[in-house]
Amino acid sequence: MARGKIAIIGSGLIGGSWAMIFLSKGYNVSMFDVDEVQLAAAQKKIPENLKRFESQGNLRGEISADEQIKLITFTSDFAECIKDAIYVQECVPEKLELKRKIFEDLDKLCTDDMILASSASCIASSRFNYGLKHAKNMLIVHPVNPPYFVPLVEIIPSDQTRPEIVTKTRQLMEEVGQAPITLKKEIIGFALNRIQYAILNECWNMVQADLLNAEDIDRVMVHGLGMRYAFIGPLETMHLNAEGIVNYCDRYAAGALKVSETFQPPPLYDIPTAEKLNEYFSEHIPLEKLEERRKWRDECLAKLAKLKKEIPK
Repeated sequence: MARGKIAIIGSGLIGGSWAMIFLSKGYNVSMFDVDEVQLAAAQKKIPENLKRFESQGNLRGEISADEQIKLITFTSDFAECIKDAIYVQECVPEKLELKRKIFEDLDKLCTDDMILASSASCIASSRFNYGLKHAKNMLIVHPVNPPYFVPLVEIIPSDQTRPEIVTKTRQLMEEVGQAPITLKKEIIGFALNRIQYAILNECWNMVQADLLNAEDIDRVMVHGLGMRYAFIGPLETMHLNAEGIVNYCDRYAAGALKVSETFQPPPLYDIPTAEKLNEYFSEHIPLEKLEERRKWRDECLAKLAKLKKEIPK
């Protein structure tokens, strides 16, 4: 049985993923887009994906793909999409002016208890909710690509977001099988991208300094850090790699500081280094094979997600 209505604004990759996540738990989903060609493509692709996931044993939820498909509708009528929704997930491109326009429109049509969430990856909601009547209902709910198989969700309230909206949003994310984290206040880059950029910065600096090639740098994560980070985080790694974190600091803090003091400033992501990296990846993963490689990545993540569910915590 349907549990309520979810409105998805934007029918691209992220919007489609959000739709399938909510469908998996029996929610009615209404998907809106101004681009009718893209909307039609989503109307075709989402059922195909659900049936494919089911055939592979990767379908989320307790109900069949056919039952999930019956719960979604597609519309180019904005007001019709959000009518009677309990939760709205905006998934338009990362453009501040566009998000401001969407939330101005939502502000005029939403109810006082409707949750208004943005999938923005770097834009804080305070940059587009100012002066809006329902700013207290607005927050960031940022997924990780591909959201269907990578469950992390960053919840970032603005200083105007009501605490109960944050609580309800986190409960909803947990209910639909995501793994939410809640930042206590806005910060540029949120959490995932701040950590990700720290890693990318050092990777870039190593290539620039000709310390490692692209293949070996990626191996550090694929066959090293990533192996354990798929199951335990960096802080628990510290805890397990010594007799607790205090003992870890006693043993390794001085060495970590010495290494850290050699770090270079954030790189400029210069064109010569980019071209060097592009030469390697163009040879190993040509642009015409990117979609094939993305599909392979998603299938690997699906298998990992399934494995993680089977392993007791």
